[in-house]
Amino acid sequence: MKIKQFAIRLLWIVFSIVLIAVGVNMFLGPHQIAAGGLTGLAIILETAINVDRSVIVYIGNGIVIIATLFFLGRQVFINTIIGAGLLPVAISLVPQYTLVEDRMLSMVVGSVIFGVAVSILYKNHASSGGTAVPPLILKKYFGLKPSIGLFVTDGLVVVLSLFIFDWDSFFFAILSIFITMVVMGYIENGINKKKRVHIISKQSDAIVKDVMKQLGKSVTCIPTMGSYEKAETPMLMITLEAGDYRKLIEIVGKHDKQAFLVTDVVSDVHGRGFTYGSGSV
Repeated sequence: MKIKQFAIRLLWIVFSIVLIAVGVNMFLGPHQIAAGGLTGLAIILETAINVDRSVIVYIGNGIVIIATLFFLGRQVFINTIIGAGLLPVAISLVPQYTLVEDRMLSMVVGSVIFGVAVSILYKNHASSGGTAVPPLILKKYFGLKPSIGLFVTDGLVVVLSLFIFDWDSFFFAILSIFITMVVMGYIENGINKKKRVHIISKQSDAIVKDVMKQLGKSVTCIPTMGSYEKAETPMLMITLEAGDYRKLIEIVGKHDKQAFLVTDVVSDVHGRGFTYGSGSV
């Protein structure tokens, strides 16, 4: 890996670790919300056995670093050492301060911060150690999405919190994990979603002409045959930005109000006009 690429990745890892520490020390920890993970376990044990949470994170990360070396390879091992080593330092340096008094709001903000941070780490083939490592192992060997794997491993920690804190903390922790999973899934599947539209119309030529002229998009024409009329009709396929969808509906409606449309949400698109430069797709 080139030095510049490594430096950029390192900056992202450091940024994510600081975000996790902020989420734990300023939003989740002050309200006794052990939302899974080694940090959640640290919040529980800090209350149960009166040991500083940063010490617990150090010990836990030492164990998972060994697992990372055996199951995830050298590169992830190196990145995990960085994240696992920085996390307890960040937790010890970031003030344990109640930034938001309202427990619900604090939980929501902390969960979103945590989800964003972990997603950034995963995208850089790294982790903060702790229970963030098992989801990577599950993804590699079983194809399980990290967001689902994190939900399973964190669920075990949440169950443990029930024996230390009250029922309110337990349900807050469950909701926190759910929010984190949704945020991670949203980031994994793409933020800037596109729409793919299939159109069957007897006025396909007019529709294609207006789509190219008004939206600047080319159209794929696929020969199709209906089972009722047994007549061949071209099916149009168009991939476009979500903001252009209303305009496309207006174009189709202007030429054929009986047109048949099927619309799908596309999480990621690569190609000319979207990611490889300008021009029509």
